[in-house]
Amino acid sequence: MKVFAISDLHLSVNNPKPMDIFGPTWEGYVDKIFADWKQKVGDDDLVLLAGDFSWAMKLEDSVADFDMLKTLPGKKVIIRGNHDYWWKSISAVRGILPQGFYAIQNDALKFDDVIVCGTRLWNLPDITKKMTAENEKIYKRELIRLELTLQQAKKLQQNDEKIICMLHYPPYTFKEEDNEVTALLEKYGVNSVVYGHIHAYCKQNLVLNKNGVHYFLTSCDIVGNKLTEIY
Repeated sequence: MKVFAISDLHLSVNNPKPMDIFGPTWEGYVDKIFADWKQKVGDDDLVLLAGDFSWAMKLEDSVADFDMLKTLPGKKVIIRGNHDYWWKSISAVRGILPQGFYAIQNDALKFDDVIVCGTRLWNLPDITKKMTAENEKIYKRELIRLELTLQQAKKLQQNDEKIICMLHYPPYTFKEEDNEVTALLEKYGVNSVVYGHIHAYCKQNLVLNKNGVHYFLTSCDIVGNKLTEIY
């Protein structure tokens, strides 16, 4: 089983929102992603979708976006991004998922010799400016959720299976320094981290090996609308 990842698809079947207003990288991007997907992924492979899946505002409106992907090969795992407003309770989300789709929220799933966990995360504290009280509250809550999902992953680990943590927000700032998030990932023995959220203007490394953890930035416009192979 191979594992691939991509994020920030921003699909909008029911309420079309043209993404090419953000630059030429977005022109025909869905067709490019699908073509690459079909070329790389087999039915037994795993594709991780790290947030901002759909522009839909209501759960029922996201169904058409899932329908676009359900015929593509591979098992698909999703987490919530900051623009996934349609994402309500995890039971409601799982209730509309087509066969072959899996959603993670504060828990973990095992696929053969790979365990996948994840959470949305939030903007990290910036030493150059004070975080607002509301942002600090959300950030602290996401740290708790991150540890919850990591704990669930460790419970599933019985034979040194690889642990992949999916995040939507980056686990470090553009300086790629150690912080509370990276400390948790290291504490629980995560092998690889997949994340997105930031786009073509960013200056982060697409792949980074930091203290034994491999980090992959997979925002579709940054990676040329191609899936990144994790394993």
